[in-house]
Amino acid sequence: MDSIITYFETIDPILGALYASLFTWIVTALGASLVFLIKGINRAFFDGMLGFTGGVMVAASFWSLLAPGIEMSPGEGFVKVIPAAVGFAMGAFFIFGLDKVLPHLHINFKETEKEGVKSPWHKTTLLVLAIALHNIPEGLAVGVLFGGVAAGIPEATIGGAVALAIGIGIQNFPEGLAVSMPLRRQGVSKFKSFWYGQMSAIVEPIAAVIGAVAVTFFIPILPYALAFAAGAMIFVVVEEVIPETQRDKYTDVATLGFIGGFIIMMTLDVALS
Repeated sequence: MDSIITYFETIDPILGALYASLFTWIVTALGASLVFLIKGINRAFFDGMLGFTGGVMVAASFWSLLAPGIEMSPGEGFVKVIPAAVGFAMGAFFIFGLDKVLPHLHINFKETEKEGVKSPWHKTTLLVLAIALHNIPEGLAVGVLFGGVAAGIPEATIGGAVALAIGIGIQNFPEGLAVSMPLRRQGVSKFKSFWYGQMSAIVEPIAAVIGAVAVTFFIPILPYALAFAAGAMIFVVVEEVIPETQRDKYTDVATLGFIGGFIIMMTLDVALS
């Protein structure tokens, strides 16, 4: 692990953001590739993995984004927390807007429950867009943190950025499978199921580079940007990930998965930062 951090310390942080987000994309593809090896997925395992995803995202939102964002903000008391509060609200409303506009269908939901503007798009496309919506704030989070490193902000460390990328990569594995397997059950070919599964994470490298470049050129926005990514991720967890785990009888499994994901992400961030 130390060698990975050392390597990222030797390259341009924006390039590091690209590499880190490509890693999270590759892990998504690995998860989607299981469609070639297995015929189905146990619902309890599936809900547990979704819960795990939520736990990672919530832990990352605080330990990797909100806490350093508040720490680097100037002032004391209420003044110090204003950038985090404003950025958090902006991030949540950003995803709220996308959720209302972008046509998408959550994994465990019926086709009649699709969200966003009305669209003739096929269910396959809507499923991919739902996961892509999850991945936008994840890519932004990685990019913004690497951008903080590029800007020379002490609270933004390579170790913390790498820990965030690893945590998001881990939870992206079940997300890739969560797209490819339902598509396979609908009769889509194995290759197309894999293709759509891995494509759901294509937005992560794009969002990561945008976030890193924006923060590098506009250093004062970093506390807002970190909180923005956190707000976006928390909105996704509460509005989408958790409800997806509560539609069957394995709610306890999903909750335990959430706890496990939170512990792992918290441990990675504290140990590597």
